[in-house]
Amino acid sequence: MKNILIYIFDYLSYIHSGSCLQGNNIQEVVKHSMSEAVKIVKKWDDGTTEFKLSGGGIEVTVYSLGGIIQSIKVPNKDGELADVVLGYDTPQEYGAQYIGGIIGRYSNRVANGKFTLDGKQHQLNINHGPNYVHGGLVGFDQKPWEYEVSGSKLILTYTSVDGEENFPGTLKAKVTYEVTDDAMIIVDYSAVTDKPTIVSLSNHAFFNLQGHNKGDISNHVVKLNSSEYTPLDGTKIPYGHVESVEGKDADMRQGKLLTQELLNSDDYDTLDGFDRNYIIEGRQGCKNYVGRVSADGRILDMYTTHPSLHFYTGYALSVPKGQGWCYLRQPQFPQAVLRPGEVYSDTTWFQFLME
Repeated sequence: MKNILIYIFDYLSYIHSGSCLQGNNIQEVVKHSMSEAVKIVKKWDDGTTEFKLSGGGIEVTVYSLGGIIQSIKVPNKDGELADVVLGYDTPQEYGAQYIGGIIGRYSNRVANGKFTLDGKQHQLNINHGPNYVHGGLVGFDQKPWEYEVSGSKLILTYTSVDGEENFPGTLKAKVTYEVTDDAMIIVDYSAVTDKPTIVSLSNHAFFNLQGHNKGDISNHVVKLNSSEYTPLDGTKIPYGHVESVEGKDADMRQGKLLTQELLNSDDYDTLDGFDRNYIIEGRQGCKNYVGRVSADGRILDMYTTHPSLHFYTGYALSVPKGQGWCYLRQPQFPQAVLRPGEVYSDTTWFQFLME
């Protein structure tokens, strides 16, 4: 396995019901010049197709199995290229670890695997202590996805049948990966259903801007556009209320170095690092600024249409702690219900820069 760093994941989803209003405090979306470089690199014996997407000096490797982002190679200010995400060398090594894969049908945890929709209680498959997490026993990250290449876009599709992992309704999911000529990775998610269901799609890539094999993340500076977070209980389920970050080590608005002292702060829900859901400033459904991470001459700016994100520093991974970070969408707050005739839609942007 390649070593790791940080993982950030959005938790709230957006059901499309109209255009994004103008005038929010985030810079408007600009039209990017798109690279045409999407190549099929290899066909693996298990049927997995390996792709390479290129643009703006960066290269992204994606597997059709689980939509896994296997590598992202990014230069620093000295022109040194490094793979800044955790991954394995072959698709067969991933298994049920979520690393780099598309998470669905519902990302993150559901308490006791139970939810009520339109007066009916549903019991999802339990796979993490007493709870459901990241898709259940066999989530979207372990499924073979169909693919289509259209210009600069790699379009992956998967149909989750009614009753899969005990979710109601047949869900048709589509995830599009795109790399622009200004070194931005765009991940666009959409889905439709034939019955009322819940859905929250995300990607579980772990980042280390030094490079996956260059040690821990203690030299990373993280800045998050958030003044509130949702506290978690002992099983990482949100209590359902928000608290201010003011006066706490969890306040990342001005940017902080991820020192071991910070990661061990009593402010956190675990003594091993960040595992916290932050509420993002901005307008739901619009392109809002998430924050910035910088290290080793590389900068990653992040944007999303989601109202919150979960910031996790990989303390539970089976590698040395603190070597990766992750960013995920947070669906439980509020519950993300999708009904027939609606379109689930959200987008995440990863902009790479040099300093």
